Amino acid sequence: MNTAPFSSAQLRESVIAVPPLARDASLKIDRAENAKLIKHLEAGGVRSLLYGGNAVFYHVRLAEYESLLKMLADETADDTVVVPSIGPAYGFAMDQVEVLREFGFPTAMLLPSRDIVDADGIATATRRLAEFYGKPLVLYLKFDRWLDAELIRKLDRDGAISWIKYAVVRDDPSKDDYLKEVMDVFPADRIVSGIGEQPAIVHLRDFGVTGFTSGCVCVAPAKSMEMMHAIHKGDFETAEAIRKWFEPLEDLRNDINPIRVLHHAVAGAGICQTGPLLPMLSDLSAEQIATITKVAKGMMAG
Repeated sequence: MNTAPFSSAQLRESVIAVPPLARDASLKIDRAENAKLIKHLEAGGVRSLLYGGNAVFYHVRLAEYESLLKMLADETADDTVVVPSIGPAYGFAMDQVEVLREFGFPTAMLLPSRDIVDADGIATATRRLAEFYGKPLVLYLKFDRWLDAELIRKLDRDGAISWIKYAVVRDDPSKDDYLKEVMDVFPADRIVSGIGEQPAIVHLRDFGVTGFTSGCVCVAPAKSMEMMHAIHKGDFETAEAIRKWFEPLEDLRNDINPIRVLHHAVAGAGICQTGPLLPMLSDLSAEQIATITKVAKGMMAG
């Protein structure tokens, strides 16, 4: 694992993969299967891994958190950056940070919540968690105006933010006043598009953010990396062709559920056995899984 302090250059060097987390039949973290997925991503050129929503970090047990972090640190290559998540509850996040401080992760992401929170409270919690951690955090903007621009500016001034994952879904990603407001107060080279390949071209080309996160990269890492390089080179025709190539799987994620579809797509593609989902998330039907598997196998073949 790369333990160097965060550098904004990292956000342009690799698509930031957001993988699922493999568990065995008893819901224990499956080290061997997770290692297969990590090696698959690294073989495709990916050198940044963000474990958040797709890994269902919202529902990890504190009792397994230390062993989970150790597994991620041990199974990744020396040049791979790993970003685990904390939260979303404040007390739970503080307990997680106590564990995180024993490891060399360059940053961690605070999971967003809309339950029992308000904007000023979120900002205060982010600042206190970063201070306790001793490192700035990744700010995950998933909901429209979850934090207003002035709060973000103050958090950055206080050194609480390493980078921002911007993931507010729009019907038309080219029309996004909130993203403009964020970019007015926060450096573009520390903002990434956080919704996969589909809005990435617009976010990078038209708004000027520096990189993007992806779940579908877990199925086809080399293809997603090719798209990122094409965007950075200004070869938008190639990037658009790759974006459309990913569209069938993304459409399933949008139509059914992003986390559950990716979980089964990775398994269906034969990359690793992801196992059961944690309770709080129900499983999909056999028909849905068959459809996902067909698409995922087609991607591996093509």
